[in-house]
Amino acid sequence: MTPDQFIAKWKSAELTERAAAQSHFIDLCRMLGEPAPTDVDPKGDWYAFEKGATKTTGGEGWADVWKRAHFGWEYKGKRKDLNAAFAQLQQYALALENPPLLVVSDMDQFRIHTNWTNSVSKKYEFKLEDLRDAKIREQLKWVFTDPERLRPGKTRQALTEEAAGEFTSLRSVCAIAATTRKPSLISSIASFFACSQRTWTFCRIRCSSACLNTLRPGQTNFRP
Repeated sequence: MTPDQFIAKWKSAELTERAAAQSHFIDLCRMLGEPAPTDVDPKGDWYAFEKGATKTTGGEGWADVWKRAHFGWEYKGKRKDLNAAFAQLQQYALALENPPLLVVSDMDQFRIHTNWTNSVSKKYEFKLEDLRDAKIREQLKWVFTDPERLRPGKTRQALTEEAAGEFTSLRSVCAIAATTRKPSLISSIASFFACSQRTWTFCRIRCSSACLNTLRPGQTNFRP
């Protein structure tokens, strides 16, 4: 199946999630040149439709598609809430052996959420028509073949250290500004860091500098 054939077929489809999910996934596999679950694992031991899973909140459920050490995949009907689908999939993640990728789709949109431990989560998002782009199809193929290619570059520890570094720099400069009482310097500091909510949070929690008491996120005016 070519990308244009896949797009044409599913753009016009108005089936429910239950009626369309497996057919959509099989067509996607054909377009990407990947085997569908029943082609390679008829017992469903490591690659399966309707993989049973216990929710972290209790009770039983099913992930629409699961491939061990690759992904859990949840479908919703067209124009349904994909955030709800992701939340549902997160409840299954532990029972699915914590796959590195959590994918949700309403057949018009695709969202790939990374799920590695100690890594900053990243979301890859694209629409049905984007599948004409070879680079988008390559990213989607990695979901099936090489999830590591989608792993974010930063760990949570690295992100924390980066934010702490920003805070340290800001605190040092603010101390100078508060001492000198130069409005132009404080205004410049505020302008530079106004876009960083993360840095502002660090400052509010950990810094008692008189200078910071004059600043708010997005504000650049000095208040004596």
